[in-house]
Amino acid sequence: MSEDGDGRKSAMTPIEDAGIGSVVVVGTGLIGTSIALALRQRDVRVFLADRDAGAVRLARELGAGEDWTGERRVDVAVVAVPPQFVAQQLLDLQKRDSARFYTDVASVKALPLAQAAQLGCDLSSYVAGHPLAGRERSGPAAARADLFLGRPWAYCPTDEASPRAVAAVEGLISLCGGNAVRVDAAEHDRAVAVVSHAPIKE
Repeated sequence: MSEDGDGRKSAMTPIEDAGIGSVVVVGTGLIGTSIALALRQRDVRVFLADRDAGAVRLARELGAGEDWTGERRVDVAVVAVPPQFVAQQLLDLQKRDSARFYTDVASVKALPLAQAAQLGCDLSSYVAGHPLAGRERSGPAAARADLFLGRPWAYCPTDEASPRAVAAVEGLISLCGGNAVRVDAAEHDRAVAVVSHAPIKE
């Protein structure tokens, strides 16, 4: 355990030295808890946060991680909330210097990126993401550590994103077992729209 320059305790392991050592997952639904479970299997220290205390408690009981109080700075923060709330959550985390790098898992990418820019978020440390995986059920009880295994995981670096932020998100995807697919945000949203409106074949 180390301390930051301001004396605050840090739970991070430097990415350049030893990979991703600590992650906070904000939003303990199906995707967030599945990410946490996958990371725990790779011995990553995971912190959990959610407005729903019951969801955090269940995720913790499933072995997904430990409660996060916001006092410890981590390597990567994963924002696992609905698209319209991503940018504000990102801003709140960045104001507290919660992590070195940030990503999200929302199903659309252009909206959070545009809102993040409008709010003045630090886009150099943020890389938007979207794991293309899911289940019929929702919530932490449906989470699985192997949910992303072999599944495409889109990530959409902007021109402002630093190479280290991009590398961190690529590392996160790899730790979760996903196949990283680098794509432009607008292109991603068009592709998702097409797939979501495609007729179901019998």
